[in-house]
Amino acid sequence: MVSLTADMSPLHPDRNLALELVRATEAAAIRAVPFIGRGAKEAADGAAVDAMRAFFTTVNFDGTIVIGEGEKDEAPMLYNGERVGNGRGPRADVAVDPIDGTSLTAAGRNNALSVIAVSDHGTMLDASSVFYMDKLVTGPAGVGVVDIRLPIGENIRRLAKALDKPVDELVVSVLHRPRHERLIEEIREAGAGTRLMSDGDVAGGINAARHNARTDMCVGVGGSPEGIVTACAIKALGGHIQGRLWPRDDDEKQRGIDAGLQLDGFVYEADDLVKGNNTIFVATGVTDGALVAGVRREGGYVYTESVVLRGASGTLRRISSEHLVSKWL
Repeated sequence: MVSLTADMSPLHPDRNLALELVRATEAAAIRAVPFIGRGAKEAADGAAVDAMRAFFTTVNFDGTIVIGEGEKDEAPMLYNGERVGNGRGPRADVAVDPIDGTSLTAAGRNNALSVIAVSDHGTMLDASSVFYMDKLVTGPAGVGVVDIRLPIGENIRRLAKALDKPVDELVVSVLHRPRHERLIEEIREAGAGTRLMSDGDVAGGINAARHNARTDMCVGVGGSPEGIVTACAIKALGGHIQGRLWPRDDDEKQRGIDAGLQLDGFVYEADDLVKGNNTIFVATGVTDGALVAGVRREGGYVYTESVVLRGASGTLRRISSEHLVSKWL
C-alpha cells in the first residue's frame, strides 16, 4: 500500500496530499461566501459541494468517499462510495463536509467550516447507517483518564486532576439541544462551566483537544459522520476520543446491525473510528470561529485561513491565503 504521506521530500512538494486538499476546502469556503447570513443553507451547501468536487479532480490520489453528502440517490455529488481524485497516487478513504454548519452559515453565525478528512484505504469506519453518535473528546491529558462509560461528573473531576486545575475552571462544550438538558445540568452540578454550541461539533471537538484552547472537553450526541471526521484530527493532536452510536428508532438500529455496526452501548475507541495514525484533516473557515478565521473579502482580494493536521507527524499547520476576487466571485 502506498502511504498517504509517502514521498514528502522537498523535491516533491506537489506530492504533499495534505496541502493539495486545502485547495478544495478553500474553494468550498469561498464559494459559500455569497450565502453567509442569507438564510439559504441549501444554496450555500450546494455551492460548496460543487467547488469541492471540482477541485478534487486535480488532487493526486485515488479516494473513495466513506462519509459524504448521503447515498447516491440522495446526493448527486460527493455521495457515499463516489471515487474522487485524479486516480493517481495513494488509495484512501475520504470523509467530506463541504460546510460543517450550514445553519451557522445561513444565519451568519460563528464556527462554520469546510472539512475534508483522509485516511489509508479501508481504515475509516462507515457509520453512515446510524446518524447520531454520543462522543467524548479531550486533549492528551484525558488519555487513559476519562471514559465515556463513567458519569460526566466523575470524568470532569478526573480531567481536572490530570490538568492540575480546579474543577470550576473547566469548560465543557455541548451542543445546545433538548436532548442534552440533563447533561448540561450535570456538568454544572459538578462545578464546571459549559460552552453551548448551536451547531458545528467538529470544531467543538478539535478545540477541546487543542492545548491552548478555551475548552477542555466536548461531550454529547452529535452526528456520527462528524465523529469520524473529528477522530482523524484527534490523531494528530494526541487527544482522546470515544463514541457510542445512538440510533433514533428501531428501524435505524436495525440498519446499523445490518451494516455490521456495534450498538447497545458498545464504545468505539479512536482506533475503531479510524485505524492507525496515517490521517489527514484539513479545514478552512467559512465564518469566524475559535479554530480558524472565516472568509474575509477586502477590495479585490479574498482571505482564507485553514488548518492542516497530520496524524503521522503530529503536526497542526495554519495556512493563510490571499485570492484574487476576479478568479472566484
